[in-house]
Amino acid sequence: MSNPPADHGTDPTHPVAVPGAAAPPGATSETLQLLRALLDVGAQVAPAVARRAEMSHSELAALELLMAHQVGPADLARHLQVTSAASSGIVDRLERRGHVRREPDTDDKRRTRVVVTDSARAEVIGHLMPMFAALDALDATLSEDDRLVVERFLRGAIEALQRLL
Repeated sequence: MSNPPADHGTDPTHPVAVPGAAAPPGATSETLQLLRALLDVGAQVAPAVARRAEMSHSELAALELLMAHQVGPADLARHLQVTSAASSGIVDRLERRGHVRREPDTDDKRRTRVVVTDSARAEVIGHLMPMFAALDALDATLSEDDRLVVERFLRGAIEALQRLL
């Protein structure tokens, strides 16, 4: 006895088909449906963290970049795809909150670099820690063989997405 077809119209784990569009190869695979759901949920994480931290999405994106690389306001503007004036405003707001400080660039005294404070790192990591802990616990349940399969799949998925960039 087979189950009736499920209505996936409002289920984010099952993408809705676009009328007249051809389904991509393997679109009915549960693995690909779950990957799509992961990508959709992942895209919602940064805006949710920004809201909880009472920051704009641009402010959080600036902190993420600054945690990885020390850059100045002009480089920050290019990365965020905003004007220099908008970038300065983002840095001003983060500075008022104690999340960044401006320092002279040690290599070029005409330039300024923006440095993330320890309190900013602690705040962002604090918002993300429950997710990191849950993912770590999930990872701990994998056997070594399972981990190799998951890693191979994720590397392939990353490569497929990078082809669009």
